[in-house]
Amino acid sequence: MSTEPLYIDKELSWLSFNERVLQEAADKSVPLIERVRFLGIFSSNTDEFYKVRFADVKRRILISQERGGDENAKHLLSKIQSRVLKMNQDFDTLYNEILLEMARRNIFLVNEQQIDDNQADWLKRYFRSSILPHVTPILLTDDIDLLQFLKDEYSYLAIDMKQGESSQYALIEIPTDQLPRFIKVPEAKGKNRKTLILLDNIIRLCLDDIFNGFFDYDSLSAYSMKMTRDAEYDLSQEVDHSLLEQMSEGLNQRLTAMPVRFVYQRDMPGEMIEKLSNLLKVSSYDSIIPGGRYHNFKDFISFPNIGRKYLENKPLPSLDSYHFVSARNAFEAIKAQDILLYYPYHSFNHMTEFVRQAAFDPKVRSIHINIYRVAKNSRIIDSMIDAANNGKQVTVVVELQARFDEEANIEWARRLTESDVRVVFGVPGLKIHSKLCLVTRQEDDAIVRYAHVGTGNFHEKTARIYTDFSLFTADPELTNEVRQVFSFIQNPYRPVKFNQLIVSPRNSRSRMYELIDNEIANAKQKLPSGITLKVNNLVDKGLINRLYQASSVGVKINMIIRGMCSLIPGIPGVSDNIKIISIVDRFLEHPRVMVFENNGDPEVYISSADWMTRNIDNRIEVGCPIRHPDLKQQIIDILNIQFSDTVKARILDKSMSNEYVPRGNKRKIRSQIEIYDYLKQSEKKRQKQASLKAEEIITENNENAA
Repeated sequence: MSTEPLYIDKELSWLSFNERVLQEAADKSVPLIERVRFLGIFSSNTDEFYKVRFADVKRRILISQERGGDENAKHLLSKIQSRVLKMNQDFDTLYNEILLEMARRNIFLVNEQQIDDNQADWLKRYFRSSILPHVTPILLTDDIDLLQFLKDEYSYLAIDMKQGESSQYALIEIPTDQLPRFIKVPEAKGKNRKTLILLDNIIRLCLDDIFNGFFDYDSLSAYSMKMTRDAEYDLSQEVDHSLLEQMSEGLNQRLTAMPVRFVYQRDMPGEMIEKLSNLLKVSSYDSIIPGGRYHNFKDFISFPNIGRKYLENKPLPSLDSYHFVSARNAFEAIKAQDILLYYPYHSFNHMTEFVRQAAFDPKVRSIHINIYRVAKNSRIIDSMIDAANNGKQVTVVVELQARFDEEANIEWARRLTESDVRVVFGVPGLKIHSKLCLVTRQEDDAIVRYAHVGTGNFHEKTARIYTDFSLFTADPELTNEVRQVFSFIQNPYRPVKFNQLIVSPRNSRSRMYELIDNEIANAKQKLPSGITLKVNNLVDKGLINRLYQASSVGVKINMIIRGMCSLIPGIPGVSDNIKIISIVDRFLEHPRVMVFENNGDPEVYISSADWMTRNIDNRIEVGCPIRHPDLKQQIIDILNIQFSDTVKARILDKSMSNEYVPRGNKRKIRSQIEIYDYLKQSEKKRQKQASLKAEEIITENNENAA
């Protein structure tokens, strides 16, 4: 057995994933505006990393101090700091390169020093009419409790009001909740250039308008800063508090949680840095990072294209499923055969239409659905309310602890309850992450159930940018087990057995071990064996060890991992039969798929669960077998296309260097585009087959009539 390390720290692996996002911003084959937006995605990911991953490491250190210290966690913290600083330097360099690329195309993102007098006059008028009403400075006195005032999601300008040798400090919140971050600046007629300025820089331009007449100063200087808080919270254990009340109290904790990161403009004076650090109670275990002139780069995800269309990705119109559009209604389509959709290539409208029809169909008796994240103006929620108004029995399982969507889900729960929808909050201690919908219909004398099992959320917006599978089925075995999942959620202590579905925490670990062990047994007997896995994260050591066992006896294992991966491929005698790639492209790779060779009769599953301990043991997750041969083959084909990617696939290994898969003599294959073309041809083929079948029926009828 090798003495090499067997696992990569998940936090370092996560940072490696974010480096792959930064690679997209650096890739000159990516349209320019999309590169800017990838900078925003990188920044948003970094914020979440500090709120969740970094904060967790810090808590481990603080807790362990009482038990003699945790040197491993401290060492990990040091590695994180070093890697983040390097990534931030790369980010700043890349941002400046992209600004130059934009300028070559006559698009300018300027600061307050780079405008002419006419533009300055226009911006000052805009400031006084639109910005000033939203600006109120916070004075940094010695007795201020700054942590009570600062918001986690916001960027601030730290103001130095200098008079002689003394300084008075203040903070100004950049009011991006009220105003756009990017403002188009008018250009003189005849100038072939387009100009944008950040809201931050308009405020810098107009500092005198804010402070003059209230304070004495010789000069005003502004420096950007932001703070990131720990996103963890504790739920009240008061027995007389409802879960809604407990969650509301928990979210209030998050608003005043301790900081884990303080980012400041690189040229901020040392005295100001010290003052802010003291007021923010920044500890030695927090991340204190010098940065550029701008923070909250996540706003760049929505960077406007004021240039030509070619600066953005070419649209890929979503595909209609022939099975759905050719049927009189969704239920007729699903009853005829299982239907598999792959978003965003397929239209999510099929899902919203499925529940819309269920809301008014007189044959529908009940609807069950579980909600984790939904869109701001959710048609799914609207349909549940419509169904209740139409007398259907509607049960909506709302997960109140969906990270960063808690507040929205609390509001959805209240709105649904007010509309006489039965709202269920699920099992104490088990976050509900499955993606299920069940419609029960009275058809003549029979009860027929229609189910949806998916890998992604019922979210119209993310369904346009996240790749996810949705299975629609009327298979009695599957729909009955989906019904049992909803029963388990409402009655968690009632015994229930699943033969088809893989359900956490009931049978996921044991079932997945069985599936891997079956491949191990086949490999030992020289029978066809193999495992193909596609997930977002692979960090559960029990499952990793089982994969190591499989590899060590010759099972070929191919994996596509988007995010964290603690498994190390290529260890002699341990994982030399394991190969891993990661794909980062215009769509976020989100589905969870498992394929087991099973002696030449592949078993294919889609699932809501990543291979993480929390998903396997501490959440309600559902994996579903794909039973229709054509749909199984479709998933296998899609995975094979991804493994053939020579443009966007990176190699995951212990070096975490994110080297691109070498192209060699192969043609350029960009898997997301190839998959779109594959599915487009598949839908055309279905339509053609249906037309030929219809012609055969007409011919046969004519012959019989003659």
